[in-house]
Amino acid sequence: MNKEKLAQSMEFPPATPQPNVYPLSWHQHTKKLEEIWDASQREYWDVKKLPWDTFKVEKYTWEQREAIAYWWTLLSVFDASAPPVFAAAMIKTYEAHEEDAVRRCFFSVTRDEQNHEQMCGMAITRFLEHPDPLTYQPRTELGRRLQKNAQWLYYNGGRYWSGYKTAVPKYSLAVLFSSFLMGEIAAATIFHQMAAGCTEPVFKEAFRNIGKDEGRHMGICLALMERDYPKLPPEDRSIITKQIRAGYLFLSAVLFEPPMDFWDLPDDFIDNQRAGEAVARSAGFAIPEYEAKKANWRGAILNLKGALDKYGIPFPAIPEVGITGEEVSDVDLDDIIPVF
Repeated sequence: MNKEKLAQSMEFPPATPQPNVYPLSWHQHTKKLEEIWDASQREYWDVKKLPWDTFKVEKYTWEQREAIAYWWTLLSVFDASAPPVFAAAMIKTYEAHEEDAVRRCFFSVTRDEQNHEQMCGMAITRFLEHPDPLTYQPRTELGRRLQKNAQWLYYNGGRYWSGYKTAVPKYSLAVLFSSFLMGEIAAATIFHQMAAGCTEPVFKEAFRNIGKDEGRHMGICLALMERDYPKLPPEDRSIITKQIRAGYLFLSAVLFEPPMDFWDLPDDFIDNQRAGEAVARSAGFAIPEYEAKKANWRGAILNLKGALDKYGIPFPAIPEVGITGEEVSDVDLDDIIPVF
């Protein structure tokens, strides 16, 4: 270690090498982000304070319990990975010496996503009477099929962390939050729908809160787009187009159905999932039907397209939901920024 005492040889210290992790400044430039931060403070919610006292797990059959727990497990493949994903993005806002409100907004997203993960865990633990869906001993044949699905989902989700860690330092924040926006637009839609349709009060309130959180996260991304995209470097435009396509493929696992040529899954995966969803719906757990999911996805993607079109960024073709655009066929695991 260099122990040279510079202070003995110069009046002021040399420039600090960058990126330095802390900015030591609190610049305020984007009023909208300050408003979103204030909303995150007002709207913060505690998972433990939901009406859990009204939740009576005995009224569900074991097949229903395993089917609903499976859906929460599917969600947690994304939500359990979201806190470290957004924490890494938050650190990047500090390294980039972003304005004060940007740093706080990314902190709020990290905190919210941890809340969502906690919600997944509490629901799964109550339904299965076990805190881990991968080591749980299924009680029904459907439960066994769904646990196999969960194991494959977990395997697939784990494959993307290395790629993400490589991508964060490589790409600008403008590219990063375009990927995040993809997830937030779609998630806000589905959680509001599930809040409206679920019959269990504790889930109804959880989905309402999560949907509100995701809408706020979407607002952060849109405010940053408005700030940064008019001066976006040309080389970032094609990366964003590719990331949008990758985001569709990745998020379809939870918001639609996983594309089998992208996800590494067994042939009976979708049949198992559809069987579980049907049982969950019969118990009042409002997972949208196939056509409703497809319509949600299409609507969310068109909203995103509208946002990007304003800045002249080519939109990728997404033929699965009938959207034409630029063909993107070379989505590589090592290049994409997974969207959580």
